[in-house]
Amino acid sequence: MPKPVRAKKLTPILFVPEVEPCVPFWTERLGYKVIAEVKDEGKLAFVLLANGEVHIMYQTRKSLAKDMHQLSESDGHTSACLYIDVESLDAVEKALAGVPIVIPRRTTFYGATEVAEREPSGNLVVFAEHAD
Repeated sequence: MPKPVRAKKLTPILFVPEVEPCVPFWTERLGYKVIAEVKDEGKLAFVLLANGEVHIMYQTRKSLAKDMHQLSESDGHTSACLYIDVESLDAVEKALAGVPIVIPRRTTFYGATEVAEREPSGNLVVFAEHAD
């Protein structure tokens, strides 16, 4: 049996036409805080919300298509994805050898090294290693 991949945190990302209508649901009603946001053309393209150890991200489909050009705004498979922080991206790639890669290993502007694949039912999973 292969050595388990050590996951550190799981955060869902919900892909939406617009981020702004979603934020008050979490902040005004449930007490979440906005801890990061990215704007594009004066509108929110991405937001990270937190309540204690629970995080939720929203990203516009337009931003997703720009960020991960392999996915388009009309991609019918991607309404959400799992963003998993891992200790070792090398271990993930070894464990998933032979699984088709959606987004090859890349380094993001926020300092994460990521790779994205689809799990067997078609859901997108992004594995990320962050420098401590």
